[in-house]
Amino acid sequence: MSHTPTPRLILETLLPHLKVAAAYAHQIQTQIATRPEKEGYDNFFATALSDADLSIQTFVEVLLLGYFPNIRFYGEEHEQTYNTKYFRSIELGPPDDYLVTLDPIDGTRFYLDGHTNYQIILSVLNRDEFEAVLAISPGQNIYYYGLRGQGTFQGTLADTLEACHPLKLAPSGETIVLGWGMETLAEPLRPKYRVIDVANSYSREQEIPGFSSILQGEVVGSVNRAGQFIDSAALAFLAQEAGCIVTTLDGNPPPPLYTCHHYRRGGLVTAVSESVHQDILRAIQMTQLTSQK
Repeated sequence: MSHTPTPRLILETLLPHLKVAAAYAHQIQTQIATRPEKEGYDNFFATALSDADLSIQTFVEVLLLGYFPNIRFYGEEHEQTYNTKYFRSIELGPPDDYLVTLDPIDGTRFYLDGHTNYQIILSVLNRDEFEAVLAISPGQNIYYYGLRGQGTFQGTLADTLEACHPLKLAPSGETIVLGWGMETLAEPLRPKYRVIDVANSYSREQEIPGFSSILQGEVVGSVNRAGQFIDSAALAFLAQEAGCIVTTLDGNPPPPLYTCHHYRRGGLVTAVSESVHQDILRAIQMTQLTSQK
């Protein structure tokens, strides 16, 4: 394999194997064993850990070291896997020296509770911005991929990259999803929108829309306290390539990746239209003013 693979080549090479990982995750979901929760997080979504997280990450590490031995790689479970030490680096590099990132099970809490809205997310990062993102939803038999400046595409797990079709957003309803720590925005948004704040709306029995639901047209906007490179920032990239507006909490463009710390951008707003975007920004301003009184 090439020592300097293109982002598309990375996706094309890994996709067949990631479909196997998706089938594995789907197959064992009802029997899945939890692991001791991760420490150092302030919400119960971030602390969740399963056998599937560790197994899929190990699987992808083996694939990357076999196909692209010189690639940079950062996986969510890098502290617990055996292969981190074999990668050249886990950090962002200079321009065009790509960093591959992985969230082996995005939405582990959803996964453990038997819901379908979990994903395997693999990304290719350049020094300044995402170059490509692949998000597979095993429980829903769909996947999305986006390439920088080329749009976002959707297909079933039976489709190759070439068979996928451009994603055309067709939002229905007026639902906004608020990530953990964004609950104070619910009150100013509720007169106009159905608001789901995951901290208070999550149920083990009833599946709620997640951030990726914006790609399916179920959600018109979302707010995240932090845009983690491996998940929420990656999904925001897919949404942006599909035509959504993505900004920081104060309405500015997201900062270049190399200016960020701890593998995350700051808070992110994602909206399907300018009107939704402005409504969210106004709610943020209102809550900030209230908190200052």
